[in-house]
Amino acid sequence: MQLPSVLPNSVFINIPYDERFQRLYLAYIVGLTHLGLQPRATLGISGGERRLNRILALIQSCRYSIHDLSRVELDRNAPPTPRFNMPLELGLTVTWEMLNPTRHTWFVFETRHRRLQKSMSDLDGTDPNIHGGTVEGVMRELCNAFIRRRGPRPTVPDMMRVYRRTSRQLDDVLRNAGTTNAFAARVFEDLCFVAKANSELN
Repeated sequence: MQLPSVLPNSVFINIPYDERFQRLYLAYIVGLTHLGLQPRATLGISGGERRLNRILALIQSCRYSIHDLSRVELDRNAPPTPRFNMPLELGLTVTWEMLNPTRHTWFVFETRHRRLQKSMSDLDGTDPNIHGGTVEGVMRELCNAFIRRRGPRPTVPDMMRVYRRTSRQLDDVLRNAGTTNAFAARVFEDLCFVAKANSELN
């Protein structure tokens, strides 16, 4: 079987899509872009093929992936349920990396220290990047995660300036896309474009 080609600077971001996560969602887009990387997400998946197959194909096309497991609590909507999509996509990624270790590198991000050992004890030995639920924490941990990669090396204050600039443009991006949903496919693509333009201005 022929393996899919890998986009060398692409990063699959496995995150919750909800309003309470919006600041960190934007932080991942801005931070990765400012590091010279290309965020990819299931938001942009199109086509009629089974969704799980399309998610796996997206993971396989990316050189890196980030899995934010900070949402392990029950959601507020009835019936109360935990978020299983992020662990499921991490499981797909771990299997892919074990079978193809030179093609993919993954990172786990979390809000709290030592919670991963309780929520997913099978990942003992994996050091998660703890961002503390803050935008600045995400920027710091992105820099730590990609420390060995050759490419731009912005400072966290640089990244925060680009974040603030991009955040101020979010309403315009939403208006131009005709939506109030920051997690729409068009909005994700436009935010990546705006973040890249702002990074080049910094």
